Amino acid sequence: MAITAGGSLNSVPAPQKQTLNTNYVDFTSASTEGWAQQYLPDLMEKEAEVFGPRTISGFLAQVGAEEAMTSDRVIWSEQGRLHLSLIGTLDVDGNVSSTGTTGKFTSVKDVDGNAITTTHGVRNHDIVLLASAGKVSRCLVVAVDGADIGLRPYDAGDLTGHSETAEAATLLVIGSEFKKGDNYDGSETRTANEPDFKTFTNKPIIMKDYYEVSGSDASRIGWVEVSTEMGQSGYLWYLKAEADTRARFTDYLEMAMIEMEPGTTQTNSVGDELGFSTETDAGTEGLFYAIENRGNVTSGVTGVNAATDLAEFDAILAEFDKQGAIEEYMMFVNRSTSLAIDDMLASMNSYGAGGTSYGVFDNDEDMALNLGFSGFRRGSYDFYKSDFRYLNDKATRGGINDAAGSAAVRGVMIPAGVSTVYDQQMGKNMKRPFLHVRFRSSGTDDRRMKTWVTGSVGAATSALDVMQLHFLTERCLVVQGANNFMLMK
Repeated sequence: MAITAGGSLNSVPAPQKQTLNTNYVDFTSASTEGWAQQYLPDLMEKEAEVFGPRTISGFLAQVGAEEAMTSDRVIWSEQGRLHLSLIGTLDVDGNVSSTGTTGKFTSVKDVDGNAITTTHGVRNHDIVLLASAGKVSRCLVVAVDGADIGLRPYDAGDLTGHSETAEAATLLVIGSEFKKGDNYDGSETRTANEPDFKTFTNKPIIMKDYYEVSGSDASRIGWVEVSTEMGQSGYLWYLKAEADTRARFTDYLEMAMIEMEPGTTQTNSVGDELGFSTETDAGTEGLFYAIENRGNVTSGVTGVNAATDLAEFDAILAEFDKQGAIEEYMMFVNRSTSLAIDDMLASMNSYGAGGTSYGVFDNDEDMALNLGFSGFRRGSYDFYKSDFRYLNDKATRGGINDAAGSAAVRGVMIPAGVSTVYDQQMGKNMKRPFLHVRFRSSGTDDRRMKTWVTGSVGAATSALDVMQLHFLTERCLVVQGANNFMLMK
């Protein structure tokens, strides 16, 4: 079955500063739609709201918070993992610093696959578990020379059978052992391990827009009653246009925080165009970019709809277990993914195929059938599902997704609750939502959502015979603990 969309859809806002034949009822046309005909047409004064609620703002307000900032950049630190676990390459017969060790563990990375550029933290006399090729051995660390770790198994010869493939072994420190009277490493100094943390940064972008109407047109009375998402209604057509400009700018505040990415250092970059001294000063880190670069991405079973069966969700749970193991998640998904999840959950019910006990599993023939789910629990995790209008609307991400193929975004999983981070400005640990917006603000200028009027219409500020309504904001999004997020593509 194919669905053909209707033509002549009024889906593009008119940018004209005055009423034209493209955006108002024509009183003079001789066509059948006009007024210059034998019989006066019946005018329906109320403007038809054919697209329903057109704005997508409110998503970040549901899952985050807003805070003021006074600098050009926000910096935050996130805790590292508590335990020492590494991946690397095992040389079964390798020696470290001529110590006569049985095995050498080298090419060290952390468990997330990141190269360790300073120190791995493993020290002499540590007890470790060594795993590779389906085998686990208990070993004592007998030598450390930079990135090379010398190992000797408690069961002599127990390293036989381990894999020597590059980065195929995993090492976990589980304790330490010393002989009586031993002073740590004897002649060596046993260094103390410092807590591991990562520092992240983001910068705000300045967004602007304005609406303009001439003094003559400002006094013109419209003939179509209008209402807007901002709660305005009336007959003055230019108020409608102003409200649409404001609503569109409000959506831009949210879409930019979701979609943006930072600039790169290269010739003819966006930073060059904007005149920044450093090319990377352009742009800002948005939600999708942060998750793709610091979080998790699932493409689903078929690569079309993410998370459409329990096997895929179990794989997602396994990944979350490796991260923060936060037990509550909000899923904001597009329509196809939402329906696929509903079908997945319904199939868990023995009567689901017949549709007799769908939804909350207590429907009967005399009630409206509930064919949807708002949430479910799997393992120790609770998932709450919500449709994300931004991913469905053809005039927003929905239209982009139609052309994006495998790069289409089907949904996002956001952890509920707060995270503890070290705030550089406050100088102490703070609990904040995983998502929050930072906007520039000081005692003299609040740039969260700044609005002002210029011109000679109304309160005159210049000789210009227009009214100009200006909008400005300076903000960025802070995504804390991106390793606990999941992007569904």
